[in-house]
Amino acid sequence: MDIVTKLENGILSIQFNRPNKKNSITSAMYQLMADVLHNSNDNASVRAIFIEGSHGMFTAGNDLSDFMERPNLELEAPVFQFLHQLSSATKPIVAAVSGIAIGIGTTLLLHCDLVYAAEDAKFSLPFAQLGLCPEAASSLLLPRICGHQRAAEKLLLGESFDAHEAREMGLVNRVLPTDELHTFALAQAAKIAALPATSMRATKKLMKAASADDIAHQIEIENDTFRILLQSLEAREAMSAFFEKRKPDFLKLE
Repeated sequence: MDIVTKLENGILSIQFNRPNKKNSITSAMYQLMADVLHNSNDNASVRAIFIEGSHGMFTAGNDLSDFMERPNLELEAPVFQFLHQLSSATKPIVAAVSGIAIGIGTTLLLHCDLVYAAEDAKFSLPFAQLGLCPEAASSLLLPRICGHQRAAEKLLLGESFDAHEAREMGLVNRVLPTDELHTFALAQAAKIAALPATSMRATKKLMKAASADDIAHQIEIENDTFRILLQSLEAREAMSAFFEKRKPDFLKLE
C-alpha cells in the first residue's frame, strides 16, 4: 500500500509508504488521504491524526510522472480535495518528518498543529524553480509564520534547508535525534488523544477560524496561477530537464 492508515488508541495514523519513488504522491494517494481525512471528522474514535513517512523519508512531494499524465488542476481534483480536507480538519494533526520533505511535503506541514523533525530532515519548496508557483496556501501562511523576507528566500530560490532552520523559522516545534522521532511524535499525539476531545477540537477551531476563509481563497488563487504557469515555456523546460536529468536553461527562452 502506498498509503498505510491505522486507527489505534484514538490516533489515526497516515503513512507515506512508496519508498521506491521516495514516497512521492500520486493522484490516487491524494484521493485516499482526502477520503480518510474527510471520514475522520465525524468519527468519534479519531481523537488525533498522525502523519509520517517511511523508510527514513517523509515525501519527495508530487510524483511528476503521474502528474504529467493526469494534470487535473480543477478544484475537485484529488490534490485539492486533500488540501481542503487537511486545512479544514477538525481533529488535531501531528506530523513527524525525517529525511526529505519536498514541495507539498513541506507545505502540508503548514496545516498541521504540531510538527516534529528528525535531525536529518531536509525541507525545500522548489515550485518557482520548476517554473510554477507555491500551493497549499503557502504563499500566505509561510510569510505569516517566518516573515516576508525569510519566506521569499525559500519560495523564490527553492533551496533546501535543515531541521534546525525550520525550527528557527517556526515551521517545526522540536528537532529530535532521528531514532527518537517516531516515538516522541507519536507520544505527543497520544497526549492529545487522552485529553478532552471536545476542548481539543474547539481550541483548534478557534485558532484557525480567523484565517480559514483566507486560506481557502489563497489555495484557489494559487491554483489559478499554477494552471497558467504550467503552460509556460519555463515550466516545460523545467519538466523536460527533470526527466532528462539535466540542468534547465531558462536564459535560452528569453
